[in-house]
Amino acid sequence: MNVKSWQDRHRVQIRIMWRNDDWYIDRIQDLGQILLNEPEEVELELIGTGEIPADTVLVIRSVLMQRSPKTRIVTNARSSLQHAAVLLWLLGDERVIRDDAKLFFREAELPDGETEKKKTDWKDKKNFLDWLSDIDPEEGDYVRVLQLIDEYLPVSELAGRFIDVGLLRQFGLIENRRVDDFLATVFASNPEPKQVSGNDVEPKHPLEAETQRQLNK
Repeated sequence: MNVKSWQDRHRVQIRIMWRNDDWYIDRIQDLGQILLNEPEEVELELIGTGEIPADTVLVIRSVLMQRSPKTRIVTNARSSLQHAAVLLWLLGDERVIRDDAKLFFREAELPDGETEKKKTDWKDKKNFLDWLSDIDPEEGDYVRVLQLIDEYLPVSELAGRFIDVGLLRQFGLIENRRVDDFLATVFASNPEPKQVSGNDVEPKHPLEAETQRQLNK
């Protein structure tokens, strides 16, 4: 996790590696110290091929949840993300992703007989916590990750599928600020017509006034 700062903004690079739990845990404290100073913005730059353990992502989430309301989090996916890393990206107040990058998360590995039937409506929520007592702790952490991902994306519909930038736009997860800025520019360049009240009638041209006078006779 490399840290760069400029003025009141910080960039924290999180390298995604296979099963390197200690590397993440030892450096989460750096992120916590940065957030204690209540910076204006912290960018989490996610890069690399691999997988972040679910428990590690939940620890990072707990640190982010304790930040000051003054601090804005930007998550920037330089690489495609899978499984628990997807949640880390979703936690940003603003999310940025490489144009050709994708997200992917698997279903939870449940005990026999516990697999729930697919929902026909993506708005129907799975009750992930019902499974926790029957699965191992590590998979239980991943179930919790899926429950949190489900607040942003319909897990029952998208698990096991590649999620591209186009689909993320459909769910409003990226480029919202760019659209807002565009709309603000459009409306600024096309101001609404001035509202005229009954007391603000513009004076008529003399010829028009004379014509109206003749008609009123």
